[in-house]
Amino acid sequence: MNMSENWINVCTSSDLVDNSGICALVNDEQIALFKICQGEEQFIYAVSNWDPIGKANVLYRGLVGSIMDEHFVASPLYKQRFKLSSGECVDDDSVKITVYPARITDQQVQLQIVS
Repeated sequence: MNMSENWINVCTSSDLVDNSGICALVNDEQIALFKICQGEEQFIYAVSNWDPIGKANVLYRGLVGSIMDEHFVASPLYKQRFKLSSGECVDDDSVKITVYPARITDQQVQLQIVS
């Protein structure tokens, strides 16, 4: 199967909010999408919206930040920080969230979903 066939359109790039998150429902799963802007650079991340510590779909509402060039989202419930690139919890290395490859192509935000 061609890898490009695994990319699906989720929303348009204009739906994203700079340095914040939005939520999308993809295959019955809530996905938190983040657009992080640093000067002229922008980074697109997609992670599970499920906070495994707070036990709720809330991560898209979390605050974004960075530690030594590593972007994270802090859960709005108990403030645990999750690395947007790997899903690892900065505050508890036994916890991890799912990360999805994401990109913008022709103004479309796309996720690579493995079935």
